[in-house]
Amino acid sequence: MPNTDRIEKTIVLRALRSRVWRALTDAKEFGQWFQVALEGEFIPGTAIRGRITHPGFDLPMEMLIERIEPERLFSYRWHPYAIEPDVDYADEPTTLVEFRLEDVAEGTRLTIVESGFDRLPAERRAEAFRMNDGGWAAQLGNIERHVATA
Repeated sequence: MPNTDRIEKTIVLRALRSRVWRALTDAKEFGQWFQVALEGEFIPGTAIRGRITHPGFDLPMEMLIERIEPERLFSYRWHPYAIEPDVDYADEPTTLVEFRLEDVAEGTRLTIVESGFDRLPAERRAEAFRMNDGGWAAQLGNIERHVATA
């Protein structure tokens, strides 16, 4: 039976761990490859807000920063696939997004895990999972191109 609660994606980036870490944890740089304009910095225990800049999605976005363990782990919570402009998602559970880094011979292994989909309202759960599964696949390509050119 497929896992409906957790998305996991892994890529080996041909970049130093410090370079990948900066792309993940500098809010401005994160926004460049993730396609979101954020206001502020990533600080554990605080929320950061911004707007999605991906074509066709001019929507607000909020992330609650959970953990920052230098060059190893960056995590946040958010409302996945919260794209309906007239819906208030504030009372819904969030999912946890984790970025984990490891050195490998070819560069840096980045593993992205988003978990907690099974807690979402039933009417949104499957679509949020499906869209974020595809979204994370696309974001792997975005960060790969970003760290290769910067």
